[in-house]
Amino acid sequence: MILNYNINKLNFKVTFCSNKESPDIFKALSKLYCDKKMLLIIDKKLNTKFTKYLFKDLKKCGLKVTLLKVDGSKFNKNQKLLFRIIDKLIEKKFSKKSVLLSCGGGVVGDVSALASSLYLRGMIYFHIPTTMTAIVDSCLGGKTGINYKNIINSVGNYYHSQNVFISRNVIEHIPNREFLSGVPEIIKCGMINNNKIILMLKKQRDKCIQRNYDFLFKLIKLALKTKIKFFKNDVYEQSQRLNLNFGHTFAHAIEMSLKGKKTDLIRHGEAVGIGMLCEIYYSEEKSAIFHKIKEILRLYNLPENLLSLKIKKDNGIKKRIFNNIFLDKKKIGKYPRIIKINKIGKSKIIEMKNNKKIKDTINKVLF
Repeated sequence: MILNYNINKLNFKVTFCSNKESPDIFKALSKLYCDKKMLLIIDKKLNTKFTKYLFKDLKKCGLKVTLLKVDGSKFNKNQKLLFRIIDKLIEKKFSKKSVLLSCGGGVVGDVSALASSLYLRGMIYFHIPTTMTAIVDSCLGGKTGINYKNIINSVGNYYHSQNVFISRNVIEHIPNREFLSGVPEIIKCGMINNNKIILMLKKQRDKCIQRNYDFLFKLIKLALKTKIKFFKNDVYEQSQRLNLNFGHTFAHAIEMSLKGKKTDLIRHGEAVGIGMLCEIYYSEEKSAIFHKIKEILRLYNLPENLLSLKIKKDNGIKKRIFNNIFLDKKKIGKYPRIIKINKIGKSKIIEMKNNKKIKDTINKVLF
């Protein structure tokens, strides 16, 4: 199954790979002019059987493959990893017509895409997302980035993967918590655009939990089609694409507020789920949409607040969350922006001008 989309008259693809072996990268490469040199970047935590198959298949196709294993944890989304990749590209004398193929989650994808865009002002870039959050969200849209000065994605640009490969083999090996943490990004797509997604999540929970691949590929395709709808005519996030940030203003503030080892207490998708509740509460308090989101989070045993993740309530973390909201990259002028959902499929961007209400939201929803 292939999902095609166009941006500025250029064609991009998402290839769904249902077989148990590695994706047919060579078939995709045969349609491009490339010099048969590839830098393969792999998250070292990945299932070794899959990566072994992938490396072997690529070499069998006549590609000259250089392997670079990296740590894809959120602590490493920084300039050190970015320049490690660029140094390897320079060392092995890769050209603009060489291929960078990244195989990992959001960190590996974002940093690899940024390196691809910067090296020689752009080289061929392919991606295999390996976390559920990356599969349903960050693999598409062209956003690249690193965290700098403790601000999430403060350095980055837009550079699209020419082909994204979504592999059944990869989905099979995602640990359960990582798998479920992708669900809030799917909820987000349903809330801003498509009630069918919400109904699928509610009525076919068992198929999702049991990783029924026919069901999952349909669900993932619907989520990615939502992303494409919002970003294809607004690549640089000036208007409608901002709706894809539903839940992220609070989510990023939460993630930036946890220090040291505590940052590992929450997954990005979990933060998005909690962030959606915060944004709805701020805009309408406990509306019907608030309860619908909470219902689905409970259905998938996902956290509804920070206390359920054993993150203790104290004035320090509340203050950090409040301050970090004002560092959000969507802010224009004085006020941070969030997404208000009037009803499923009807969303709009609003400014948070009431500081007292922001603090009330932090107190009532997060703790």
